[in-house]
Amino acid sequence: MTRNESNQVQTASSTPGPTRAARVRSIVVGTIIVLCVAYAVFDSVHSRVEAKAELVRVATNSAIPSVSVVYPKGGTAAEQIELPGNTQAFTDTPIYARTSGYIRHWYVDIGARVKQGQLLAVVETPELDQQLRQAKANLANAESNQQIADITATRWQNLLKTDSVSHQEADQAVSDLHSKEALVDSNKANVDRLEQLQSFERIVAPVDGVITARNTDIGALIQADTTAPKELFHLSAIQKLRIYVPVPEVYAPSVKTGDKAAVTLDAFPEQAFTGTLVRNANAIDSASRTLNVEVDVDNSSGLLMPGAYAFVHFKIAAKRGSVTIPSNALLFRAEGLRVGVVRNSHVSLLPITIGQDYGDAVEVLSGLSSRDAVIVNPSDSIANGAQIQVEGNPKDGGRQ
Repeated sequence: MTRNESNQVQTASSTPGPTRAARVRSIVVGTIIVLCVAYAVFDSVHSRVEAKAELVRVATNSAIPSVSVVYPKGGTAAEQIELPGNTQAFTDTPIYARTSGYIRHWYVDIGARVKQGQLLAVVETPELDQQLRQAKANLANAESNQQIADITATRWQNLLKTDSVSHQEADQAVSDLHSKEALVDSNKANVDRLEQLQSFERIVAPVDGVITARNTDIGALIQADTTAPKELFHLSAIQKLRIYVPVPEVYAPSVKTGDKAAVTLDAFPEQAFTGTLVRNANAIDSASRTLNVEVDVDNSSGLLMPGAYAFVHFKIAAKRGSVTIPSNALLFRAEGLRVGVVRNSHVSLLPITIGQDYGDAVEVLSGLSSRDAVIVNPSDSIANGAQIQVEGNPKDGGRQ
């Protein structure tokens, strides 16, 4: 064998080696491609399955209503209510004349502070003076007649002892004496009446106070008319003021006689006065459903004036077991007041009893606890037992 032939034989024997390597590489590449395609197909199918499951979940959740809830605020603290009232003088009295005549002089005008018994005006009564003089003359005449009748009766009684006169004549003398005595008593009573009327010429202050009105002048005719009397002066005792306050029925049990109450007025915005609840009507007014309460305020300084508009601040004790919830959580149903509560993802409509109304919130006396998740802004169509889901984080309810 020649050298050329041997080279050709060697070349032919080394050819299958590279062909197998290429086949192996082809198989590996093909396998990778198949795996990639299979992964792409799996990923696409998996994504579609997840999207479908999410769609089903969203659709299911959308079918369940979502609500917001709050938790009632328990342990309500003592609060203060502010009620309006008008200040009144402790004694407020009109002053009239008790006798007819003319005003001779007046001594006080509006704003004057007077003491009890102080002279306010003098009424001139010439007709009354004449009547009194006549009555005194009649009394003197009656007393003279009584003295003669007394002497006569005594004389006839002595003569009767000696049978100098009859019993009839003695009895007539005694009877005449009794008649004259009665006439004297009558004339004395008339004199006392006229003297009493004459004393009313001096118009005096019945109590310490301030003159708030003067409705007469010098020379004015005064008629002591009991049907339509004319007021001469008006007197107000302002050392202590009364304030009558209508307390709503719901607060009536909380106000007690002897309690202190702060009193404020618009005229003194930075100052509070102390009042005392001295009495109440002990009955609810059927027209206004309020309890009439009297609060007295010391006004020895004279700073306050009767007739002013005032506000009385009462402290109301907290009720045990009560909670407060927002007003927009209430449901008004035909069967009564209800509140929606979430329990085990379902609605429970609970009957409640409310106490005080704070405007944006109400006090619940019974039916709820601070652990109940109360639905706010519930739909009018919400039904008892309906499935529900809570959105967001529940908040603490109660007054803000």
